[in-house]
Amino acid sequence: MGSLRLISSSHQPDLVCLPYGVGHDREGVCLLVKMGEYRILLDCGLPDISPLLEEKDAPADLVFCSHAHEDHARGLLDLHDCFPDLPIYGSEATAELLHLNWLDSEPINPIPRFCQTLPWRSPVHFFENLQGQLFPAGHLPGAAALLLTYSTPQRAYTLLYTGDFFLSNSRLVEGLSLETLRGSSPDVLIVEGSYGTARHPRRRQLEKQLMSQIDRAIAENCSVLLPVPPLGLGQEILMLLRSHHQFTGRNLDIWVTDPVATVCDDYLKLLPHLPTAVQNFARHQPLFWDEQVLPRVRRLDPDHWPQLGQTPTIVLVDQNAPWPDYSKELSGAWVILVPEKRRPDETWYQTVPPNLRHETYLLAEHSDGRNTTQLIHNIRPQHVLFVHGTPRDLTDLTSLEELQNRYHLHCPNPGTLVELPVGDRFIQPAAPTDTHYEGEINEIGATININLPGSITQTPRWNTFADTGLVEARWQGDELVLRGISQRELLSQSNNAKLQASLDCCRNCFHQRGQRCYNPASPLYGFKVTPEGYCPVFEAKSGGEDLTVDES
Repeated sequence: MGSLRLISSSHQPDLVCLPYGVGHDREGVCLLVKMGEYRILLDCGLPDISPLLEEKDAPADLVFCSHAHEDHARGLLDLHDCFPDLPIYGSEATAELLHLNWLDSEPINPIPRFCQTLPWRSPVHFFENLQGQLFPAGHLPGAAALLLTYSTPQRAYTLLYTGDFFLSNSRLVEGLSLETLRGSSPDVLIVEGSYGTARHPRRRQLEKQLMSQIDRAIAENCSVLLPVPPLGLGQEILMLLRSHHQFTGRNLDIWVTDPVATVCDDYLKLLPHLPTAVQNFARHQPLFWDEQVLPRVRRLDPDHWPQLGQTPTIVLVDQNAPWPDYSKELSGAWVILVPEKRRPDETWYQTVPPNLRHETYLLAEHSDGRNTTQLIHNIRPQHVLFVHGTPRDLTDLTSLEELQNRYHLHCPNPGTLVELPVGDRFIQPAAPTDTHYEGEINEIGATININLPGSITQTPRWNTFADTGLVEARWQGDELVLRGISQRELLSQSNNAKLQASLDCCRNCFHQRGQRCYNPASPLYGFKVTPEGYCPVFEAKSGGEDLTVDES
């Protein structure tokens, strides 16, 4: 990987970026930005920092940590050990949470507090002509966006790095405020694109759907197992269960395993940094641990697993822990709820005992495509660099015509230097490869054939889409969206169908479409239903139409 020190001074760009990691899969985010004579390292989520050690000197003049998630921070301790004098900056809450990335080594060697804290919304001079300003980014307590300004006699150059951001308010974090950044017009915007162009319902609607899933499982006398990341989502769900009207005052036990429970303890130390509503809640009852006010929230030791499931309960576990081994000891019926963006792989799925039913849910931690484009349009940069997402999702964002016509778009790969010349005239960048395909529709009796050009098979995602040769179709407004059905999903459907073929349940009901009830006479009308659900106005299916996709 190249070094920014090697750039020729005879033709030095105004701004350049050398990505060491852009957040594809599990590589982490680590971006080296050069503004004039200064080098700024934005996050260090590399599992191995050896690319930063190619020279004897420090790889940057300063380091900024956007937030404490491991894919942005796990390399910081090694970097600090190698270069103790290299300044590392972040928000106060981030500095408090960083040690969670090294819990395994902390009992042996206490983690030093090496992160220097910066205030919110106040310009800080790092050097004579380089200053930075922090803005709350949502997503996680302490998560920050950084606005860098490099001043020269001719003009000031600005760069905004969002880190992971979320415009909506969640239970424990207030969202990024567009008002504070509107019209700032930075020369460069480095923004995450975790969800690509996908659009999600509003946050409160997603919370309501998750609570309804848990409520239905308990009503069916099932317990609920929630594998979650230790930091962020686990605390959000726990606070949601503590404060949502469907569960407040309910005679129910909620168990939490380490390290999720350890992070909860750290959140208690961050109370002044949490939203005012949360601080008010904490004045009247404990934020997490409570055995007096219902529902009861308790820590779970590994020895207690065999005792679970005798009555419906909720268990939050670290998704990276060996909980499938513990789950084999569970009694009773269980439902596993897994975030949609963290669907288990085939190996994981095969280890789940047959008495555990698998469902997915969405409780977004990042902004969707609509809010990402909204942010871009509101701050109006010249260059936009998309990071933190799958190559497919990031390519989808750079393919948006509404962005191509207004901004220089970049989707960098690790090790590829990105030059960011700044000027007054916008030059239309080359459009990405076309991802639209024209086809034909033929209705043959009760069957519909959709014929697409054979060139579609040349795209990398075709093999995944056509894995089983089966698709699911659904309406999205006036557009028909096709989704390939994977082998794992097909196997799950087949097993459920065998069990429910002769039952009067929602799977076999005429009014169930897209996992929702459309019978106005049903108490489930408008709700998302489980395949084995039932109501008194059940009507058996009388048949349906088939939809196939052919290549031509």
